[in-house]
Amino acid sequence: MKPKAWIAWSSGKDSAWALHQVRVSGEYDVVGALTTITENFERVSMHGVRREVLDAQLKAAKLPLIPVTIPFPCPNEIYETRMSEAVKAAQAMGVTKIIFGDLFLEDIRAYREEKLRGTGIDGVFPLWKIPTGNLAREMIVGGIKARVVCLDPKKVPRELAGKLFDESLLAALPAGIDPCAENGEFHTCVIDGPMFGKNIDVKAGEVTERDGFVFADLMLA
Repeated sequence: MKPKAWIAWSSGKDSAWALHQVRVSGEYDVVGALTTITENFERVSMHGVRREVLDAQLKAAKLPLIPVTIPFPCPNEIYETRMSEAVKAAQAMGVTKIIFGDLFLEDIRAYREEKLRGTGIDGVFPLWKIPTGNLAREMIVGGIKARVVCLDPKKVPRELAGKLFDESLLAALPAGIDPCAENGEFHTCVIDGPMFGKNIDVKAGEVTERDGFVFADLMLA
């Protein structure tokens, strides 16, 4: 019997590709998608993706949503308390693995592993240390379609908000910017890929700026 797993689902390309890789390997039975949602806005935290788009993604991925709702702003102690409650729910369901789409940030991985220590749940990092230039192109060739929904205008041009994650976008990134944006340069929303049974039909909404980031809204078409 395969170990039960949750995917830490951000709505973006890295978590989606991690899900795909795990499904291809057949090593785990992925039974849920753990997503942090900012309750004030009903959007995926940091990415700003609407709940309706998130729900469409997970329907296409055939996964139930495991929501972790947090306020805005969110003190760290509230975030950690609610994540701890989610981990207890995972334990009760017999989940023994949580899959993350992290790429190379050692401090982030260490934080996740420290929080899971002693719970009987292990972190799984299927994309870890894959060179990100190679990984970005592997995703594109592999059928990932994603749009930039949030970016840091101090690092990448504002006009990339809303753009498709493709070779043209990679070519437009300034020198020194990670192709997969692992340092927070931008965030994406996946609308198609091999982890979905069908594409997510979306239309572009407003492009706005708040809290130092540029957000490109997506709505179901």
